[in-house]
Amino acid sequence: MKRIYLMMLFATLAMIVSAQTDDKGYKEGAWVLKGVTGVNMSQTAMTNWSAGGENSVAGNAYLNGSLTHKNGDWLWVTNLVLDYGLSKTKSQGMRKSTDKIGLSTQLGYAATKVWYYTLMADLNTQFAKGYNYPDKSHYISNFFAPAYSNVALGMEYRPKSNYSIFLSPASTKMTFVCDDYLSDLGSFGVDPGDHFKIEAGAFLKARAELPVMENVNLITTADFFTPYNKDFGNVDVNWDVLISMKINKVLSATLNMTLKYDNDVKTFTDEGVERGPKVQFKEILGVGLAYNF
Repeated sequence: MKRIYLMMLFATLAMIVSAQTDDKGYKEGAWVLKGVTGVNMSQTAMTNWSAGGENSVAGNAYLNGSLTHKNGDWLWVTNLVLDYGLSKTKSQGMRKSTDKIGLSTQLGYAATKVWYYTLMADLNTQFAKGYNYPDKSHYISNFFAPAYSNVALGMEYRPKSNYSIFLSPASTKMTFVCDDYLSDLGSFGVDPGDHFKIEAGAFLKARAELPVMENVNLITTADFFTPYNKDFGNVDVNWDVLISMKINKVLSATLNMTLKYDNDVKTFTDEGVERGPKVQFKEILGVGLAYNF
């Protein structure tokens, strides 16, 4: 039995090693795993500092990877993004600075050399509770509260393996709020007491993985959705950008930016007056250890 397992392993490795890369960057019949993962840290230490300030420490761990398999006219691409970070100061204590889980998968069948009939599904949520600091008594988000999932059928333009545009006129956006406290508040667009909301609409996803210059790589993904209801034309946006800059064999710097707009996520003044949805933006610049695979 062990010999059979070893033979299967060697056959798989041989297939991966011997697979030839075509003019679009695919290795026919092979499973291709690539991406970047790492840990960033920052620290501030002060002693009798006349300008003021306080000691702090912050860090985040991240992963951005993709798995691609092409076999004849079939193409299967899966992407995974994980990011979690914390910061701590003496006056504010421990706070969450970043938190993301993103998974998407696309199965396509070639219609032409650059167009694919494609079925896509994705899921976006977070690891832990989130707060509107400095208020730590009431959380405003949690694991799977919210969680967003899109299931879409459409066409994908993919002239090369490292960038694509997916277009779907037949998409459903599902919003999950699997937390009774947040559900009762009607957070994230669900009706008070409900844990689920579904909308039909149009969807567009664009992704690119590009070398900007030597030792500098960019991975960006942008999602756009508009529902087929009274809010048609109000486009929900989720745009992620990761720039990885290799310093040497061990150290690297990363710039991670996210821009969001969701018409169902309302904002409030300090007095509790509703102001409506706003553009959300987050940026993290860090130096640490990274591994490209």
